[in-house]
Amino acid sequence: MINLPLKIDYTDKVVVITGAGGLICGAMARAFAQCGAKVAALDINLEAVTKLADELTAEGFICKGYKANVLDPAALEEVHAQVLADLGKCDVLVNGAGGNNPRATTSNEYHHEATPDGKSFFDLDAEGVDFVFKLNFQGTLLPTQAFAKDMLETGGCILNISSMNAYTPLTKIPAYSAAKAGISNFTQWLATHFAGTNIRCNAIAPGFLVSAQNYSLLFNADGTPTARSAKILNGTPCHRYVQTGSHDVNGFARLCL
Repeated sequence: MINLPLKIDYTDKVVVITGAGGLICGAMARAFAQCGAKVAALDINLEAVTKLADELTAEGFICKGYKANVLDPAALEEVHAQVLADLGKCDVLVNGAGGNNPRATTSNEYHHEATPDGKSFFDLDAEGVDFVFKLNFQGTLLPTQAFAKDMLETGGCILNISSMNAYTPLTKIPAYSAAKAGISNFTQWLATHFAGTNIRCNAIAPGFLVSAQNYSLLFNADGTPTARSAKILNGTPCHRYVQTGSHDVNGFARLCL
């Protein structure tokens, strides 16, 4: 259970969340469910969203987990049909699937620090960069094509997950930063495109948080912060990482009212 200081009524609303097996979107799924929504938790990791759905169902909420590859249009249409049959038409779509890839990452922050055994900017793998762009951009566009059609007559909300990297790119991860900048721009495009309907489009840009994906980059084996972690926190006004607690998820929920 998440301790929600502000409860927004989502009773009978169907909320579809991609990337729900992850930290941020898993917390969002919990918050929406606790506010009465019928949550469709989508992720390529079926085990993760099944566990999430089982936990929320045991607590008395409505959540179903679905395996979904956000880069496969045919598979998304199949999931869309399953969600329609199980829960109904989508009212809120949260596009949370995304991520980075080591093949699109440099070893050093600055080129003059590059070492012969490391990966410089000139060694970035083209297929790795392409994968990061597809995962983040097409992984937002394709689910929107699949689920936004539900909203054309009755209205709804699309919430995309950008990143603070879209505004201040981090060193080492050029593809991820550029892809998230694309999400911010695409959200503005969607908002314009759907301006004549009752579909609203927004994006949020979370700050830094600790997850299984980046823990080894941020902390040493003994739990002390790495040099990169110290640099990140020194540039963060609160000097701490995002907490996936109540005040964060409620902020997300308010965008979908």
